[in-house]
Parts: sequence; C-alpha cells; structure tokens
Amino acid sequence: MKNILFIATLAIALGLILFLYQRLLSTEAALKTAEQHFAACQQVTFQLQAQLSADEKSAAAHSTTAPSVLR
Repeated sequence: MKNILFIATLAIALGLILFLYQRLLSTEAALKTAEQHFAACQQVTFQLQAQLSADEKSAAAHSTTAPSVLR
C-alpha cells in the first residue's frame, strides 16, 4: 500500500511538471509574438513621427499649415 501511494504521488508530480512545462512553452511563444508586435508598432510610430516632422518642417518653410494640424 505504501508503494502504491508513493508511485501515485510520483505520477501526480510528473503530471504537474509536464503541465507546467507546457504552460511555460506556450507563455514564451505568446511573449515572443507580443514582442514582435511591439517592435512593429515602435517602427511604425517612428516612421509616423518622422513623416510628421517632415510635414511640419515643410509647412514652416512654405508658411502654410501642416496637414497634421488641419484635422
């Protein structure tokens, strides 16, 4: 009886370890995807800021209102 209880405890522990390992792998994959999305958003933000800055410089040079200000 003592051996059966020990084996059952080991089986439960192994199952829990495998479950947590699977959760860790899926969390790491989700984190990698989120980091890729964040990097893409940062790049788009940088491009939009550069475009806005160029629009504002152009508008200042021509003494007109920048398209971004018209909204």
